[in-house]
Amino acid sequence: MSDTETVKTKTDYLRDVTSQLKEMRHYAQTNTETLSAHWLAFDAGEYKDTEYAGRFDTLLNKQGKLLDDIDEAIQDLEIAINHAEQES
Repeated sequence: MSDTETVKTKTDYLRDVTSQLKEMRHYAQTNTETLSAHWLAFDAGEYKDTEYAGRFDTLLNKQGKLLDDIDEAIQDLEIAINHAEQES
């Protein structure tokens, strides 16, 4: 390490990770909206195909679980940040 590099505190690192997770959540939400559009096209739309509709439904459920897990991780990290700030 050089003298000009600064070492981040744990709180700073938690903030960085939280910010990255929020960005990931944004993109995951966009992906969910795209999957929903494809599901609609195969489920009730112009491409009516129950096999593909079922596949997209499965993907939507997995993506929804991912969004929930990311939200939970963000909340946990924000709590940890608040605790760390109160201790300092």
